[in-house]
Amino acid sequence: MFGFARKLWSDPEPVASHVPRGVRVYAVGDIHGRLDLLEQLLAQIDRDAASGADLVKYLVFLGDYVDRGPDSAMVIERLCREPLPGFGAIHLRGNHEAAMMDFIEKPEAGPDWLEYGGRATLASYGVPAPVEGAPPEHVDEARQRFAAALPPHHRTFLAGLRSSVAIGDYLFVHAGIRPGLPLHRQRDEDLLWIRREFLTSHLDHGKLVVHGHTIVEQPDIRSNRIGIDTGAYASNRLTALVLEGGERRFLCTI
Repeated sequence: MFGFARKLWSDPEPVASHVPRGVRVYAVGDIHGRLDLLEQLLAQIDRDAASGADLVKYLVFLGDYVDRGPDSAMVIERLCREPLPGFGAIHLRGNHEAAMMDFIEKPEAGPDWLEYGGRATLASYGVPAPVEGAPPEHVDEARQRFAAALPPHHRTFLAGLRSSVAIGDYLFVHAGIRPGLPLHRQRDEDLLWIRREFLTSHLDHGKLVVHGHTIVEQPDIRSNRIGIDTGAYASNRLTALVLEGGERRFLCTI
């Protein structure tokens, strides 16, 4: 089994936080190439949204659309289109998207990304992945073939991903933030990669942070953050946090 992060101590519920009146937000955790689960969750969201026909509805995707699962290319294709009619969509960058683009732009990044789940992404784009320990020229050949196979609209989508978005009292990021650093001074490296310093912090961050990146068996609700990466690629559990007014609830594929 893969390693789920578990709660190490008791933590109070988050303080009362709100999204603007008349708005409903659906924040979606790490997809990792599982188009089947994405379609299931979008169908749930579409049905759920029927109860808020007069609301302004947003989908916020928290990043890590690629790697590990079998359908990275089709997940990107699905997200390039309007995910659901009548919804605004905000797509954040995950560390796996950053690593994938580094593979294209920096040949030396190749081996790390391939071991990080990139082989599955190459296969989804029809590019044979070099074997483990392949010589640099084989890795570079795969890099060139992948760059040629990546459709222009996928490249445009990936280049336009955001690092964070604030809605009401909530801040949405992929991994977390650097505790104690003002929100306007946060670095992309932390927003995409941070783990321990953020996860173990009890500081008030100024907004309630909604994030993915660190796998949990069920949504991890703390006083200053909510983690919703439920390890979809291996658990079959893709999770969405639903926010309306001061209420919060969850949708899940299993």
